Amino acid sequence: MTVPAPIPTPDAGPVRRRPSWHPATVAEVAPETPRSRRIVLEVPTWPGNDPGQHVDLRLTAEDGYQATRSYSLASSGAGTRLTLAVDRVDDGEVSPFLVDDIAVGDAVDVHGPLGDWFVWRPDPAAEHPRPVQLIAGGSGIVPLVPMVEAHRAAADPAPFRLLYAVRTPEDVYFRRELDAAVAATDTAPFHLDVVHSRRAPEGATTPAGRLTRATLAAVVFPPEAGALVYVCGSTPFVEQVLTWLGGLGHDTRDVRAERFGGT
Repeated sequence: MTVPAPIPTPDAGPVRRRPSWHPATVAEVAPETPRSRRIVLEVPTWPGNDPGQHVDLRLTAEDGYQATRSYSLASSGAGTRLTLAVDRVDDGEVSPFLVDDIAVGDAVDVHGPLGDWFVWRPDPAAEHPRPVQLIAGGSGIVPLVPMVEAHRAAADPAPFRLLYAVRTPEDVYFRRELDAAVAATDTAPFHLDVVHSRRAPEGATTPAGRLTRATLAAVVFPPEAGALVYVCGSTPFVEQVLTWLGGLGHDTRDVRAERFGGT
């Protein structure tokens, strides 16, 4: 995975990039979790993207049949390599191929960068940085990882917290990147809380169990902190978290959410 280059700060104004189609080649593939795969694409004409944006990925079969699906980007910055992490949906049309069959050298097309609302940009010179709360369920971590990495790369002073809900320790995406962010907390304040619903790691002091309203309230920034909140996961997960946040007194204008379904 490419380490994101520092992104222009808000003082310079956000970079506006017009979405367009780009030819891409699969440069790397590797298992991410037991049911997902990390896919790195080389896109020579890529204009760069901000943390939190996504692309439309188009596959073309030998008989000319095409299928297009949207995927969050796990990378950001000005490089020409894009990182995806695709979870296998057994009855999906596209994800089984991406997880099981796509290979280095295969050609695909990507349309983007897309999405300006679910974006966070670092501002390392900010005198009063706004806290950022990230909340992810399963593969919903994908668009949040480039935010964490951009925060670390820029040594941004904004307090960052990530609440990550997964089934088992093996289901954690981007463990290496998250560990690096935890290790860099002296220069880019970052705190990670992982909730395991089915099996906790050996030696864990907290037993496995589903994320609850009480657990969420205990680990996220309180409403009075005025944090900007990003939530991503399956539709039921996101809807439940939004309900809890509203009940706890968080201003809905400070909350941005993305949902995903089977592909």
